[in-house]
Amino acid sequence: MNLAIVIMAAGKGTRLKSRRPKVLHEIGGKPLLAHVIAAAAKIVAPVDMYVVVGHQADQVEAALASTGVKFVLQAEQLGTGHAIQCAQHAIAGYENILVLSGDVPLIHPETIEMLWSFHQQENAAMTLLSATPANPVGYGRVIRRTGDPVAVEAIVEQKSLTSEQEVLGETNTGIYAFRTAPLIGGLGALTAANSQGEYYLTDMAGILAAAGERVVAVRASDAEEVLGANTIAELVSLDATLRAQTALRLMNQGVTIFRPDTCVIDADVEVGPDTVIEPFVQLLGRTRIGSDCLIRSGTVIENSTLADGVLIRQSCVVAEAVIGSGAKIGPFAHLRPGSEIGEEAHVGNFVETKKARLGKGAKANHLTYLGDAEIGAGSNIGAGVITCNYDGVSKHVTEIGEGVFVGSDSTLVAPISLGDGAYIGAGSCITRDVPADALAVGRGRQVTIDGWAAAKRSRQKKDS
Repeated sequence: MNLAIVIMAAGKGTRLKSRRPKVLHEIGGKPLLAHVIAAAAKIVAPVDMYVVVGHQADQVEAALASTGVKFVLQAEQLGTGHAIQCAQHAIAGYENILVLSGDVPLIHPETIEMLWSFHQQENAAMTLLSATPANPVGYGRVIRRTGDPVAVEAIVEQKSLTSEQEVLGETNTGIYAFRTAPLIGGLGALTAANSQGEYYLTDMAGILAAAGERVVAVRASDAEEVLGANTIAELVSLDATLRAQTALRLMNQGVTIFRPDTCVIDADVEVGPDTVIEPFVQLLGRTRIGSDCLIRSGTVIENSTLADGVLIRQSCVVAEAVIGSGAKIGPFAHLRPGSEIGEEAHVGNFVETKKARLGKGAKANHLTYLGDAEIGAGSNIGAGVITCNYDGVSKHVTEIGEGVFVGSDSTLVAPISLGDGAYIGAGSCITRDVPADALAVGRGRQVTIDGWAAAKRSRQKKDS
């Protein structure tokens, strides 16, 4: 087995001042650690990934269990070197390992591949990924060996820098490649003789170099890509960077995004060419949007699938729904989980659906609630119609056939079935099944008393 990847994810993230594990804080719609795993998965299979967990390990494992990675417990968080000591039995059968940080979510697979290729090319015992940020203060500096442009003599932490070393701009990113045998052989030489009382993996550069092993460094092309998040402000900054990258990716694929700085688009969202996204739109989770769609301002779409040619008017909320081609939604519509809107169907203003399926060309244009409903093709649901799906204990289904006309302000008490072509008179309360092509009217008979209002006003005038 040539290569494994170890991801450091055991730390508390004290400066975040949060009860949540640091690596479960989200940017771009998913946890920091999930971004790193996704990038690493382009290099090795999840079965060859080992995530070192410690602080609130059970939460981290539960959140990432579906990724298929393996977990290694660092019960006491005694530094990055100690984390590798905890993982050494898991990685002993591999010739090489890559070490990634679970809080560096912008890392690209291409950068990981570049590090791995350079490590092999140099036949090194240790290869570190370096960067040259605009402000290197606070980062450990890479000390190059004289006479060899890629060789490293040591990594010196900020507080230990001499005045000559402080001017060096090349920093350590905490991302490494190792040949496993010399790494494991050198772990015993790590000491905790420092102010934090921790075992630092950075010390391996000096240990291996002193033992005559080759230690080299290769620079990341973009320092921003290897930034971590130690504070909420830094976390939000990374989120903004990732979302800007996502918007740019979509625009490069033919999507028009007006005012992308106002939109919230998660990293896993996919949108087809010639779709237009107006300002102040949120596209969240694993949303998939087809081509030639128009998503108007103020709309929020989460974990939903839209086919080609869909129009979402202003200020709609769509969650875990499927919308067919040519459908028109909104404005101010709310599609809740389980909603399936068919081709060319219309769901209009202030209409709410939940576990409702509308067939091709069906319409519900105004002020309607459709819950647990099956609505056939071509049916028209009038304004103010309600499917009464909940009896206080259980949910029940309303079945509406094809070509049905349901008059305004009707109440359909489930379980109930309306046959194909049926008509429901406006203002009806329907409690029994309606056969195909029948008319059902369920309302009190109108009574008109001539002169009643005038007489009432006359009595009121006398009483006053």
